[in-house]
Amino acid sequence: MERIILDEARFSLTIERLTYQLIEDFGDFKDTCIIGIQPEGCILASRIYQRLLEISKLSNIEYGKLDITFFRDDFRTRTKPLTPSSTQIDFLIDNKKVILVDDVLYTGRTINAALAALQYYGRADEIALVTMVDRCFNRELPIEANYTGISIDSRSSEAYVQVEWKEIQGADNVILFPQKQS
Repeated sequence: MERIILDEARFSLTIERLTYQLIEDFGDFKDTCIIGIQPEGCILASRIYQRLLEISKLSNIEYGKLDITFFRDDFRTRTKPLTPSSTQIDFLIDNKKVILVDDVLYTGRTINAALAALQYYGRADEIALVTMVDRCFNRELPIEANYTGISIDSRSSEAYVQVEWKEIQGADNVILFPQKQS
């Protein structure tokens, strides 16, 4: 049976909390950029970016979207052809603090691919990871989020977490399914 673990009201509060945590830690966002991982990480990144602009009134925060399709370690083993999203980064990350954003941190492979892809845009001073959901006990790579919306202590690889977005599904929710939906 599926279970909503983050409903719309808590979802909104979680984004607000993540935004304020970033303001606390990055202050005036000097030499800082936000990069969302395509596709769903960009939705979260965009929401955080918009709130940062509204709250801080800063205009110096750079924002980009990163596609990692061909940096994944499994892209050659897929049975269907892959359709990459576009990368939209019109700045270098040399000597900058990068706030990398994705919706779910599970095995760590997506973040590993993103770190490889980011190297084409320079050498960052620091990279901080923001995720809406951290599936704590299923990591295959030693990757950890700096900022997490909600942690799921699901040890089972059979459980599946889905983040629903107002822009796609019509509502903001985080849902836990007992097994992956086809």
